[in-house]
Amino acid sequence: MGDEYGGDHVDFQGGEFNGPVVGTGNFYQQAAAPTALNALPAPAAGFTGRGAELDDLLRAFDPAAVGEAVPVLVAALSGLGGIGKTALAVQAAHEACRRGWFPGGVLFLDLHGYDDDPVTGEQALETLLRALGVEPEHIPVRGDERGALYRSVLAERGRERERGAVLVLADNASSPDQVRPLLPGDARHRLIVTSRGKLPQLGARLLALDELSPEEAYELLDRALRIADSDDSRVVDEAEEAVRVASRCGHLPLALQIAAALLVLDRDKAVAELASELAEFRDRLAHLDDGERSVRAAFDLSYRRLPADQARLLRLLCLAPGNEVTIEAVTALTGDEVPPTRALGALARAHLVERGSGRGRWRLHDLVRAFGVGLVAEDVGLWEEGEGARERLLGFYVRWADAADDRLRWLPGVVEPKRFGDRAGALAWLDGERAGLVGSVVQWAGEERYARQAVRLAACLEVYLRWRRYFDDGIAVAGAAREAAHWAGDREGEAGAWTSLGIALREAGRVEEAIEAHTRARDLYQAARDRHREGMAWNNLGVALRDAGRVEEAIDALTSARDLFQAAGDRHREGTTWNNLGLALRDAGRAEEAIDAHTRARDLFQAAGDRHREGMAWNNLGVALEEAGRVEEAIEAYGRDLEICREFEDWYGTGQTLFNLALVHEGLDRPAEARACYFQAADAYTQANAPNKAADARAQAEHLTP
Repeated sequence: MGDEYGGDHVDFQGGEFNGPVVGTGNFYQQAAAPTALNALPAPAAGFTGRGAELDDLLRAFDPAAVGEAVPVLVAALSGLGGIGKTALAVQAAHEACRRGWFPGGVLFLDLHGYDDDPVTGEQALETLLRALGVEPEHIPVRGDERGALYRSVLAERGRERERGAVLVLADNASSPDQVRPLLPGDARHRLIVTSRGKLPQLGARLLALDELSPEEAYELLDRALRIADSDDSRVVDEAEEAVRVASRCGHLPLALQIAAALLVLDRDKAVAELASELAEFRDRLAHLDDGERSVRAAFDLSYRRLPADQARLLRLLCLAPGNEVTIEAVTALTGDEVPPTRALGALARAHLVERGSGRGRWRLHDLVRAFGVGLVAEDVGLWEEGEGARERLLGFYVRWADAADDRLRWLPGVVEPKRFGDRAGALAWLDGERAGLVGSVVQWAGEERYARQAVRLAACLEVYLRWRRYFDDGIAVAGAAREAAHWAGDREGEAGAWTSLGIALREAGRVEEAIEAHTRARDLYQAARDRHREGMAWNNLGVALRDAGRVEEAIDALTSARDLFQAAGDRHREGTTWNNLGLALRDAGRAEEAIDAHTRARDLFQAAGDRHREGMAWNNLGVALEEAGRVEEAIEAYGRDLEICREFEDWYGTGQTLFNLALVHEGLDRPAEARACYFQAADAYTQANAPNKAADARAQAEHLTP
């Protein structure tokens, strides 16, 4: 009964009846996103006590409360780490579902509020939207837009069926800011939050959990042993010693379950022996806000009983960045030739390691991770061992991310990358390792030993994070890489990081900051006399300036970029710059020049075999032709773009082009054709998760309805 939960086994060593915490909705795939509305973990086997608290929580969420003057939409469970908040929340959720209160489903989300990199409210919304079936590429960038979509999807689900209420369980929050975006707008839905601190700012029903009573703690120990072996009567046989064990565990469920696991794993061990061992160890684990010495003693006892290979593996796992680690990354950490599956299985049975969100993925409880990090920090030999492991892991990430990046950047006509057979394979690997990749850069870039490798890894992630629209991660990665490169005196790496940072900032709508970032990159490349990369910086700066409405400055910047790429013979990037220049020229009212620019871009992309950018050029050319009065040519250009957008399942681009076609037909007094295009555009925008654009297209269509 602790603050992490999941699985279908009794978590003796982790201090909870849980296995992996399920980060619901983390689907990274091109196909339609599945929903994850039955994500509630199994109830804790041997759940003990908490009868009054359970009744309070259920009473707060009784549907009859909707008719009250102030219905309870949110309940916040608070208490020390390991006090059993998650177990109680899950137990209440199962009971509420058994009573038929939430036929719409249950969403479960771990906010990792006490990790080094807690989940933000915007990131939590992304996870919940994916769990609700929204495709990743359709999730808005802005937090307020994500929140609006989240509430809209919940409201729609509530209307789909009778009593379609949904329960959201947000586990392990550390601040109100993490939770506020998750508040449901529809009174039919409910939110349960668990946190180590009270959250009165949420307007929630506050339920503070205290430690178990001595009687409940005793019962928990006895029940835990009897679940493992119905004939195990050691707690009853040594009742006084069992009470002493419970006391030295601070009556915290987490510590009690670890103590019980030590007894289960050693059937010949007396309870008195365990009580004596617990008394001998001081608490050396400074873990957030609970400060319970008995928890540290229990972890230390568990660790000391591990065989050498398992103890080493646990220490190394604690050094891995991110919330989860794949079996491939584990193998890199250990330096083994084959995955250490047997040792992992043993640690999982001891509940020191938990199975993660998918096959071949592993995670650690927060306190177990802190325990291992503390062990490494206190011993010079273990510290050196850990540094070698981190260096191996970072090298593994760099090699594979570099290969994946090569595949994502590959164009026909150049040597084809070998490590990944296709783009889908590269994306799948990056999706699976994203947490570790991002965590490696963010957490290790500031350490001199790893700075250069971290900067290189950041550069390998720029295209991927932009393609998947992980702009928050992009900003964090590029920012860390920029600082590391600066302090290391790596001016080329610093300029590249400024470029990546500027791109992510612009996509996130932070245009002025993007302009500053691209200006910094340009200045660094100029100082290094790197004319080719200077051209890239001028191009990115021009795009940001246009977004800021500084059109003439944008034209000057893009013209400089074009000239530099022409001089370097880089025809592909020249095409990109012509395309961007055409947009700026059109904004300036120079339609004929814009037509010429987009035509040049189209031809250069065709020559390079870049179909997706060719489609973008066709669309932009169509707009410029239409503004110049060359309507039939514009219609043809839009048609070519539609073919390519549909080929790439670019629904936002499809919506844009259909809307543009509708405008053409409307101008030619073809209301039926225009109406059809508007409706098709609305459907495409809906698929692209652009509800405002979809609504505008429908309004235009209805305006033309006879």
